[in-house]
Amino acid sequence: MHIKDIFSQHTPTFSFEFFPPKSDEAENQLLQAIHELEELIPSFISVTYGAGGATRQRTHDLVLRIQRETSCDPIPHLTCIRHTEREISDILQRYAAAEISNILALGGDAPRDLGDYDRSRDRFRHAADLVRYIKDFNETGLHPDPRGFGIGVAGFPEGHPNTPNRLLEMDYLKAKVDTGADYIVTQLFFDNHDFYDFRDRCRLAGIQVPIIAGIMPVTSSKGLMRMAELALGAHFPAKLLRAIARCHGDEFYVRKVGVQWATEQCRDLLDNEVQGIHFYTLNRSTATREIYANLGVKNSRMLEKQS
Repeated sequence: MHIKDIFSQHTPTFSFEFFPPKSDEAENQLLQAIHELEELIPSFISVTYGAGGATRQRTHDLVLRIQRETSCDPIPHLTCIRHTEREISDILQRYAAAEISNILALGGDAPRDLGDYDRSRDRFRHAADLVRYIKDFNETGLHPDPRGFGIGVAGFPEGHPNTPNRLLEMDYLKAKVDTGADYIVTQLFFDNHDFYDFRDRCRLAGIQVPIIAGIMPVTSSKGLMRMAELALGAHFPAKLLRAIARCHGDEFYVRKVGVQWATEQCRDLLDNEVQGIHFYTLNRSTATREIYANLGVKNSRMLEKQS
């Protein structure tokens, strides 16, 4: 389903993100987690793309497997870095032929083993360039949907770590939207005030597309450190850190604190008319299902299935 149809029929949206596993065994475990979350009838499922395209074939294979073996709408990530125009064109043609409806267009991060990678060698320097190219591809009529791909882009409530000038950063985001993006999904955050301020600044800048809030529950002390690494620049509120410190390293209670914190974030977001919530699952289903249960969520698609 095209993302515009998803938003017109099911708001707020609820969606999940997974990354392509590195082995066949891990992929089977991931499909089990996806099947467990399928019961929640998500609006869509997104699949990440490895740094520099390192896992791009597994991304493609997983997206097609989700489409073939589940009732979920998969949205593949696609990044600019280390890609030629021909490669991007081939990827878009393959997804169009498979009737994949949407793409999340990202600038991407260079693989760590490449050190200071020179982006000037890439055909697409910024996400806005990739959005423009996908938009042009949509005009070719190669996609079975006359509208072509729905296009999503990333937003950063606390600011992009590579763009310290926040006014300039908003200009970059608006350029992605003006070029053809249909929606924004945010980086994870732990303080909803950061999201509300970001949403207000987007509206002041004339950005009117739906903005989906990215949520990742803390499920372990180790996971907390990984989240800090994944979301460079994200701040962890002192109230959350105090609650985790009271667990004195007991991972059972750390997990309970993290799930409760994410639950309250989601409850507050829903009360403040968020247009969608996107769960960063780290390829697990349990915490997300617990949050749903805590919220008593019955989204419109779940109600349709029951009727």
